[in-house]
Amino acid sequence: MVLLNINNLKELMLQYTEPLLRLAYYYVKDLQAAEDIVQEVFIKFYHNKNYYEDRGELKAYLSKMTVNKSKDYLKSWTYRKVQLQNKLFPPTGKSNADELVRKDEQAIIGEAILELPLKHREVLIYFYFNEMTIAEVAQFLSIPESTVKTRLRRGKELLRNQLKGIEWEVLTNE
Repeated sequence: MVLLNINNLKELMLQYTEPLLRLAYYYVKDLQAAEDIVQEVFIKFYHNKNYYEDRGELKAYLSKMTVNKSKDYLKSWTYRKVQLQNKLFPPTGKSNADELVRKDEQAIIGEAILELPLKHREVLIYFYFNEMTIAEVAQFLSIPESTVKTRLRRGKELLRNQLKGIEWEVLTNE
């Protein structure tokens, strides 16, 4: 059992907020929703700290909570309502975030990853961005290693097809 007070919680938040925020964002594709999800994860962890047994890595525990909250959000009425509003009333002006994202070639890849189906996207994120091994991804998602390998291969193929025809400035300057 973990002894957790406000100071410890602040330290945990400083340490884990950024990776959890990135993880939630890759699921929900909305920065504000991702921030809300991570906040809910820390609140739930603080209130249910007595249920956490210090047997494994805390980051994995918080990541699993974030994934579950993200999936719950994707099933929620709030998410469907926002999607419907965006289809009926598309945003008229470009936001500063959109302009900054398009300037960076890594953002192009990030956007392409967000377009992938969830089962391919999550495997790519865990493997490349969270630097987990195939065995760790399989254990984390509770699926066989062969399924992880297949989803990785198919995800990379889909990504390659999406990014075909893009002139990469990095490659032309070498």
